[in-house]
Amino acid sequence: MSERYKTHEAGLYFVTLTVVGWIDLFTRSDYAEVFLESLRYCIRHKGLRVYAFCVMPSHIHIIADLIEDDRLLAHVVRDLKSYTAKRLYTLVETHPQESRREWLLRLLQFYGRPHGQAFKIWQEGNHPISLNSEEWMRQKRDYIHQNPVTARLVDEAHHYPFSSAFPDCGVPLSAFL
Repeated sequence: MSERYKTHEAGLYFVTLTVVGWIDLFTRSDYAEVFLESLRYCIRHKGLRVYAFCVMPSHIHIIADLIEDDRLLAHVVRDLKSYTAKRLYTLVETHPQESRREWLLRLLQFYGRPHGQAFKIWQEGNHPISLNSEEWMRQKRDYIHQNPVTARLVDEAHHYPFSSAFPDCGVPLSAFL
């Protein structure tokens, strides 16, 4: 992974996880729920604190840090991506309503081959941006929440169910400092 895409110190970060080839993978709520379930696990068991998030069809934005400063956020995000990749691939293989199964599996395998992998879900890197001011944090949170509105998926941010703007998103959020 490129050095410029790693979190080197403790702190609050805006992180983007992108599906290979910008494939619209998260068009089924079951797929988004796999990611949200994994995010909740990392909050409960790995010390991840999430302040805002949004699962878009081809990428995910998160504002997060860790409770313990002795771990790197990059390691938790790596584990999150690894686990969700396996679960998502299996779900694509087995989902009874997946009309794009052959196409998705072929693409995911295509992106895995150059890396010596059977498949690949996530692009390399997380594009972390350190958020060191309250204004910057609010700006990125607003950007995350407006993402589905800008993409014309919903008319208002709080209507998008796979976002921290949704009142009952199901992910325990930390309050901004």
